[in-house]
Order: sequence, then structure tokens, then C-alpha cells
Amino acid sequence: MNIPGWRKRLLDSTRGRILALLRKERQTVNELAETLELTDNAVRSHLTSLERDGLVRVSGMQPGIRKPHVIYGLTDEAEHMFPKAYGQLLNYILAVFGKRLAARELRASLREVGQIAAQEHLEQVKGKSREQRIEFALGALKTLGGDATVQVGEGKQFIRGNGCPLSAATAHHPEACLIVEALLSELIGVTVKERCHHGDTPQCSFEIY
Repeated sequence: MNIPGWRKRLLDSTRGRILALLRKERQTVNELAETLELTDNAVRSHLTSLERDGLVRVSGMQPGIRKPHVIYGLTDEAEHMFPKAYGQLLNYILAVFGKRLAARELRASLREVGQIAAQEHLEQVKGKSREQRIEFALGALKTLGGDATVQVGEGKQFIRGNGCPLSAATAHHPEACLIVEALLSELIGVTVKERCHHGDTPQCSFEIY
């Protein structure tokens, strides 16, 4: 599994070891320092940095001899730092369903996945303008691991991605882009068509009508 360079460097560092330890269980500064063979001050410095990055939070207090000890745990955001095989699993799922379903059925099923993914957000975009709904849709893509911007050219409006949340699957299964197409269409409330470039380094592109 390929892990982005910056994420691998983080996980291989002392801060990464702290994240790994806190992933197993919540711990105090003293407990982390003992395991890592570091001073308490060194651990506090790393924890301060991780708190600032939104990866670690105070999650309780533990009684001590002189004063309580702060217990640290991971935030929900920190869990996304650890490698996952979701992309590869999606690849396998599409391979299996591609054999069992006709092309039209597969495409319809993938669009339905995108529509379901959008359902929980529809109340939040209700009554908003087209521009506001587009901005919301960009945020939704970001939470899925993508990064996109709006571009206008030749009278057409596009959402273009700088990072594809489904890149592990789209090289062999470009139909996976229909999930995002349907998600965007539901959130923006207009027709959206997939215009992606597929391959080893996919580039997301969706035309907004």
C-alpha cells in the first residue's frame, strides 16, 4: 500500500509513535515518556504540537499523588492519518460486481451510492444558492480525501480535483467516478457530468450544468 511521503514521515517520527500508542489506549505524559524513553517535557512538547494540528486532545484526568494527571487521546481526525486499504477494497468490490452485474446495472448502482452519500447533507444545503451549494460540495469532497476547486472556461463551469478520493480504483474501474458525479449532482441540485482523466495519476473533472 502506498502511503503519501509526508504521512509516512510523520508516522515514522516520535510524534507518529505517540499517535500509535494513543491509538491503542489513552495515556498520560508519564506513561508515554516511560514507553518512549523520553523526558516528560519532551513528550509535552510533542503533544502540544499534535494538539495544535488537531490530532490529539485531552480526554480525561487521572488521580495523582500531588495533582491529577492529564490523559490524552486521539481525535477523530487522527484516525485518518493511519493507512487504510479502503481504495484497494473498493477496487476488489468493483471487480466482483463488474462480473456479476450488467454495465448499466453497475453504473446505476454506483450512482445510487453517491446519492446515498449525499443524503445526510441535503438538509444543510436546503435553501442555499448555487454558489453556496458548490462550496459545500467542495467541502464534502475534502472530507472524503479529495481536494477540488471551481474553474470556469469557455462559458462552462467545472469542479477540478487536485487529489482523487477514489484513485486506487479509477485506473482500472473509471466507472467509480460516477459515485462522485452523483454526490455532486445531489448536493448542488443540478446536473453534473463526469469528465475525469483516468490512469495512474487520475485527475478529477466534473462539469456543472
